[in-house]
Amino acid sequence: MSVRWWVFPLLLVFLLAAAGSLVIGFAAVMVVPTLPSLESLTDYRPKIPLRVYSADGLLIGEFGEERRAIIQLSQVPKTLIDAIVAAEDERFYQHGGVDYVGVARAALSNFVSGGVRQGASTITMQVARNFFLTKEKTLTRKFNEMLLAFKIESSLSKQQILELYINQIYLGQRAYGFASAAQIYYGKPLSQLSIAEHAMLAGLPKAPSRFNPVTNPARAKLRQQYVLRRMRELGMITQQQFAEADKEAPPVKQALNEYTVRAEYFAEMVRAQMFERYGEEIYTRGLKVFTTLNVEHQRAAYAALRKGVLDYDRRHGYRGPEAHIELTGELTDERLEDALQDVADQEGLHAAVVLEANAKQVRVYVAGGERIVIAEEGLKFASRMIGDKVAPNQRIRRGSVIRITRDEKNRWQIAQMPVVESALVAADPRTGAIRALVGGFDFNRNQFNHVTQALRQPGSSFKPFVYSAALEKGFTAATIINDAPLTFTAAQTGSQPWEPKNYDGKFDGPLRLRTALAKSKNLVSVRVLQAISPQYAQDYIGRFGFDPKQHPPYLTMALGAGSVTPMQMLGAYSVFANGGYRVTPYFVDRVEDDKGNKLMLNQPQVAGESAERVIDPRNAFIMSSLMRDVVRAGTATRAMRLKRNDLAGKTGTTNEFVDAWFGGFQPTLVAVAWVGFDQPKTLGRNETGGSAALPIWIDYMAVALKNVPEEPFNPPSGITVMQIDPETGLRAAGGISEYFYHEFPAQDNAVEALGAEKLPDDARNQLF
Repeated sequence: MSVRWWVFPLLLVFLLAAAGSLVIGFAAVMVVPTLPSLESLTDYRPKIPLRVYSADGLLIGEFGEERRAIIQLSQVPKTLIDAIVAAEDERFYQHGGVDYVGVARAALSNFVSGGVRQGASTITMQVARNFFLTKEKTLTRKFNEMLLAFKIESSLSKQQILELYINQIYLGQRAYGFASAAQIYYGKPLSQLSIAEHAMLAGLPKAPSRFNPVTNPARAKLRQQYVLRRMRELGMITQQQFAEADKEAPPVKQALNEYTVRAEYFAEMVRAQMFERYGEEIYTRGLKVFTTLNVEHQRAAYAALRKGVLDYDRRHGYRGPEAHIELTGELTDERLEDALQDVADQEGLHAAVVLEANAKQVRVYVAGGERIVIAEEGLKFASRMIGDKVAPNQRIRRGSVIRITRDEKNRWQIAQMPVVESALVAADPRTGAIRALVGGFDFNRNQFNHVTQALRQPGSSFKPFVYSAALEKGFTAATIINDAPLTFTAAQTGSQPWEPKNYDGKFDGPLRLRTALAKSKNLVSVRVLQAISPQYAQDYIGRFGFDPKQHPPYLTMALGAGSVTPMQMLGAYSVFANGGYRVTPYFVDRVEDDKGNKLMLNQPQVAGESAERVIDPRNAFIMSSLMRDVVRAGTATRAMRLKRNDLAGKTGTTNEFVDAWFGGFQPTLVAVAWVGFDQPKTLGRNETGGSAALPIWIDYMAVALKNVPEEPFNPPSGITVMQIDPETGLRAAGGISEYFYHEFPAQDNAVEALGAEKLPDDARNQLF
């Protein structure tokens, strides 16, 4: 019987298959010993970023190449697991690492379509690729990937493999793992996401950039619908669940870098301190830093500072458009978006390009696709920059790049980016724990932290420290000093001849020390410093944490001509608020590793316990009393709108209105506000500490002290209350009450009432 014709081709195919199998088998035998160890899987140590938390335990900052949050499989919702399996590997629980059915299906699909349209990577193969291999598309890499998948399946359970995948896979926006992606895209933990949101995340591994729901919402929606369909086809969700999820428009966060609260300057301070302590490993080790920041306080501080800066900016008028671009041809959204691509959007200050402008209305295109007409009230701020009489580079016209914002009635109006800067920092004066810190108007625009880095003249906000030194020299709150003209030579000032003036240009004659501070009388402060000597004052201010070298021993020190930072002022004012103790402002409470082990625990010096006493408690009390009068009847009376009787503080304004300050406190909270330009120049006439800085402090304190009961400043032992004549400062029955050291009581005659019998004759005479 003759051999059939088809036997030979079949035999040839069999021999080729056998030869191929031998080659593959030989290759596998050669490659398997060279495959990497699975130790990195069995002892999984991912790169976890440094995380910064508030005192309330809320995330406020992250630092590292990879944004990652590790989660146990038992904590992952079943809906998400189903979505991942449906999207990436429906036979995950059946195959042994390589899905031959999937490979055949993908090969057939690719053959029919004439290109590579489907892949056949299983979840296990993706784990192999992510941990050990490159993403290059070669047969060698694919072969190694399959062998590794077999090795992984033989060493780990399906649950372990799935947990590794869920924590390791890249999902865009520097997010590694689904727990991190849930926070970045939705601002919520996985357990709080809907079926639609789970499906959206499950669709990301295939192409994280292409299916990003923020940058490519249309493509992301199509991918989400595919995942939902596969879940329905596989019986993972019902038809009703599919329909509801398909209709849902997931509320994706539009600002992917937002945290619970805006605290970028603060978080950067934490990062710098951790880097100094632990080095480069902070970016991968998974350290958790728990800080002293109070989220409610920080929100209030951020809002107060931005409002204060924007209010100042509006007071000084519109400066004109940021730029001009040529608009020709058809103005499609795509073209307009391209025109605005280099203009960074700012919180509340939206970038827009003008399409049409006249005296009655301005029509703009806002980044993001909205076209808006601004008219009437919305034009008032910038009205002088609309019209042909304005220079072209300052005029609002077609092609102008401007800012718009919503007013308190939610109406659009023209605005602008402020150029002035500001800082606000607050702490608990008993421990130094920082509760809020805003180092500037916008961290993305200017990373310079004005709280810690800006050395500026403090102006009159420095006077309390000079007055405190005077109390130690025998002065009292009732001491009479003459508010009258003075002239000094260059030798006396250390620079040039000087004739100090009061802010209002007036002289009130003899004044009590209390009244002089409330009214911020410069001539009185200079006379006080001259009486106690600048050298003594320079040494004395070191008790408050100031660097004496930054405050040369000249009479100009009386008016705050030295240099301080807001952080230094915070620590110094804390001494008055806590009864005379030096506490160091701090912001890190404890540091933990990724296992929860404590690496560092801060034990701050506490006022009244472990902190060093630096001034007499009676001094701190009387100075607080004097500064309460600044609020009640002096330069800071605006603060009375808080309707509290336990507030004290001091305004500060430097020459030519270059710097504006307010430092103030009550027994449980101290805060310092500053306003000025980075390149020092005048803020403008009448932009004092009381008008520019104090409103920021008030808006912050209104929230921070909302539910805090009033705490009176109780006089310590050694304080005597006596009746005095308010005009002479002498003891007088039926006069007003004043506080005195028991060893320096109110006097009966004018010579003694100077409170300066211990001073040299020339110094005592200079008081008048």
